Amino acid sequence: MPASTSGLPRPHPLAAAARVVMLALVAVLTLIATRDPGQLRWVALLAVAGIPAVIAPGLRPLAPLGRFAEVVIVGLAAGQVAAAAEIGTPMPGLGASAILPYLAVPLTVAALQRRSREGIALIAVTAATLVVSGTFTSGDGGRLIGQLGYLAVAAQWLILAALGLSAAGTLQRIMQARGEGRPQPYAEATRLLTQLRSVARQLPGATLDPGSISEHLVEELRGVARADRAAVLSASGGGRLVVLAQAGVDRVDWETTLDADSAIADAWASQQPQTAHRSQARSHSGGDVSALVVPLVAGVRTVGLVTLEADVASAYPPPVVSQVTALTRPAALRLEAALLFDEVRSLATNEERQRLAREIHDGVAQELVMVGYGIDNALASLPDSAGETAEELRVLRGEVTRVITELRLSLFELRSEVDRHGGLAAAIAEYARTVGASAGLRVHYTLDESTARLPAATEAELLRIAQEAITNARKHAGAANLWVSCAVDPPFAQIEVSDDGQGIADQRPDGRYGLAIMAERAERIRGRLEISPRHPSGTTVAVVLGTSPRRDNVRDSVTASEGE
Repeated sequence: MPASTSGLPRPHPLAAAARVVMLALVAVLTLIATRDPGQLRWVALLAVAGIPAVIAPGLRPLAPLGRFAEVVIVGLAAGQVAAAAEIGTPMPGLGASAILPYLAVPLTVAALQRRSREGIALIAVTAATLVVSGTFTSGDGGRLIGQLGYLAVAAQWLILAALGLSAAGTLQRIMQARGEGRPQPYAEATRLLTQLRSVARQLPGATLDPGSISEHLVEELRGVARADRAAVLSASGGGRLVVLAQAGVDRVDWETTLDADSAIADAWASQQPQTAHRSQARSHSGGDVSALVVPLVAGVRTVGLVTLEADVASAYPPPVVSQVTALTRPAALRLEAALLFDEVRSLATNEERQRLAREIHDGVAQELVMVGYGIDNALASLPDSAGETAEELRVLRGEVTRVITELRLSLFELRSEVDRHGGLAAAIAEYARTVGASAGLRVHYTLDESTARLPAATEAELLRIAQEAITNARKHAGAANLWVSCAVDPPFAQIEVSDDGQGIADQRPDGRYGLAIMAERAERIRGRLEISPRHPSGTTVAVVLGTSPRRDNVRDSVTASEGE
């Protein structure tokens, strides 16, 4: 029966080779000590006793019994070999050293298998067997062998065996400790995520959303210090900052890099509050400005910045700075927890999307391609007279081709991500261009993206919403044109997808399910989903994140002029 189906542990080739080498060594030493080939019978018995340990090293009780048989044979053989070698030997009992080195084999195996009790028992059985063998074994002329020399040699080898067993056990523990010291990624991740879940459930009315925490912090700070403009910024990689929340009368474009000569860069580097007499917003220009930048430090790590600005001179004296700092210290820890949770969730989501894409590509997609090839072969082998059957096969082939196209688009959607350098608008435009080309849609773009970036998790959600809206238009609207607009001005963003199809009233249930998914995603990032008919035909789906006073002012001006 093969080893894979017998249930027996596989023998290790190095263990078998070590036994063979040790048996050969003991055989050579025995011949040298006794010059009697008949004494090799003990070596043969050791070879037989070691068979269970070689064939099934972990099988109980056969393997341990084999090791005990080995030490008993070694103990009995030591007395016989010592007696045979006693003639002409200046040190009686020295011949026992020819067979006793084999003790290293069963003891080392027991130590490496973390069976310390078995190792101690093996030494005890060996000692008893050596005493019995030395006592009742007769040497030349029927007299007992030299007891003192024999016992001295036996005691030396027993001490060496005990030390070897102890050393092997210590080495095994050290290796185990080092192995446990190295983090096991999945086990460690499971432990940490379980702790995170438990802690998140115990948070008293708190949230793990960075945007909500930042908005709440801004409102608290505006209650203790004047702030005509305020923002919470966080790092997004590559020396860039993203705006998590902001407030103020005017919409401004905050400094988004850490390599500029600004109070923002100084506060981040020094982890100390910084005051300035010029605005930290690149798009703001005015008279007297007081700026206060307070780093959000959790432990030794800077996780974000709070920027306050007032259109008066000396608005942030030391007492005000102390009040602001007192509020930012606990907020820094909350924000760090939220950012870490957001990052873990994003990594897990992206990994799952990539895994699903791989499984679909290697599974269902390949099988459908083979089905298509089978239909092609069937069509090629049909006679010319089978017109009706051939037509049915062509229809079936067209349906298979359609499903394969849908799968490929789904794979493209699963693998699409917002590139760190390209931005959200570029990712949406690429997806709309690919889908439009495959579906025969004429796509019209309107892209207006600021140099500032939204948080990565927010960009990912907005991309998925846009993908779902474009997919719904392609599948269910029956449209000829698709209008895609993307306006990003952090923390404000608006994505709008319109089509000139049949409208939302006639959509199928799966299309309505897609709308529900988009609404859930929008709610997750504190946005709102707006669905409205497009005139003269079609549907407009928009997701709006935050508010933009600049755009609201333009809209109010247009409304007022129309009212006049």
